[in-house]
Amino acid sequence: MKKITMGLGFTLALAMPAAQAVNQEIRALFQPDPSQPGKNLFVNQTPNSGYCLNFPGKCDSEKMFSIELPVRYDSNRPIQAGDNVSLKAPADWRRLTVINQETQESEIVEVRITGIGSRFVLSNKVQDLTGVEAPTGHDILWTSGTGWLYAPAPCEGSGVASYAPEAYRFFWKTPLEAFCTKTAAFRIPSMYYETLDFSYELKTPNPLGMSSGLYTGSVTYTMGPGGDFDMGSMFQPDDSSLTLDFVLDVQHTLKVDLPPGGNNVTLEPEGGWARWVESGRKPTRIFRDQLFYISASSRFKVMLLCNSYGGNVCKLGNPEGSSTEVLVSMSLPPGITASGGPVNRLPLRFNLWTGPFQPGLYVDRKPGTLHFDMTPFAIDFLLKPGASGRLRGNVTIIWDSDV
Repeated sequence: MKKITMGLGFTLALAMPAAQAVNQEIRALFQPDPSQPGKNLFVNQTPNSGYCLNFPGKCDSEKMFSIELPVRYDSNRPIQAGDNVSLKAPADWRRLTVINQETQESEIVEVRITGIGSRFVLSNKVQDLTGVEAPTGHDILWTSGTGWLYAPAPCEGSGVASYAPEAYRFFWKTPLEAFCTKTAAFRIPSMYYETLDFSYELKTPNPLGMSSGLYTGSVTYTMGPGGDFDMGSMFQPDDSSLTLDFVLDVQHTLKVDLPPGGNNVTLEPEGGWARWVESGRKPTRIFRDQLFYISASSRFKVMLLCNSYGGNVCKLGNPEGSSTEVLVSMSLPPGITASGGPVNRLPLRFNLWTGPFQPGLYVDRKPGTLHFDMTPFAIDFLLKPGASGRLRGNVTIIWDSDV
């Protein structure tokens, strides 16, 4: 008997109005700067558009960044003399979570909108509306007697603007999340905001506590009457929401350098073997303190490996079968801590991670020390009567920023 399987697919199409939305990426980068090791800040990587592109000097002096979006707000009826025209931006802090795409670690970012602006376009030249040419015509078009260079409270003016006979470009700072209102002194048949400009401020986590990689997250604002970006009840936008997509790029440094010849470590008494031979007194220490240079901007861990070991320590040996233990410890430069304290002669154990170690600022090629010490028991064994030859061994130190 043949089995037949029949698959039927059904499609149901409904005519629904599509919600319009706009997305904007905001990108910031952290890279350690050797010239400013204490500067633990993200640097904005999003190109300016809109207001700050037109007035770069003004924005540079106030450390402002702006974005211009192709969002248009149109009046839905004539504006009569005495009507209010109001703007409101989401000036309060908003929190969002950004997640490292590799490690899945999460951090909190805060954002607020610090300014809003546009270029509004009138249905007629301002001279046709008021009987007076620009720029004075733009001033008397509103009951305040001033143009939109001067922002109504609680907004604050940015100090610069530009105009045409039928248009006016402005930008207002928004210290508070509240309406800022102008009142029309003449009838305006129609008016629209050509684009939506806004400036923003970020609160980012301390990048020294973050792993390398890209952290991403989003926050969504509503647009239109009653929304986050509200241009008044008479103005409808052609997009209903704005999503800011944040990308924080963390590029850490972890680099360890040995001075020339530093990979060959010879253990000997203080002052060398000649002093022991000449004095006849057994040395109390046989050791070597090996200098290294470390550059680090994020937490890291360290592991000790060796080709011959017993328990948690490494051994040195010879072909005849003699062996003895060597202890390995580490000291790190100031600015790098473990469990909140300085790292001074911290023991390293075979095949076990030690750490994490946390830089409090970017450490750029600062000296640390690997300490190799023989125990008193090992010294007695090494220097027992009749003993001779060399004991050798390989020790590997692994530094890993993937904590």
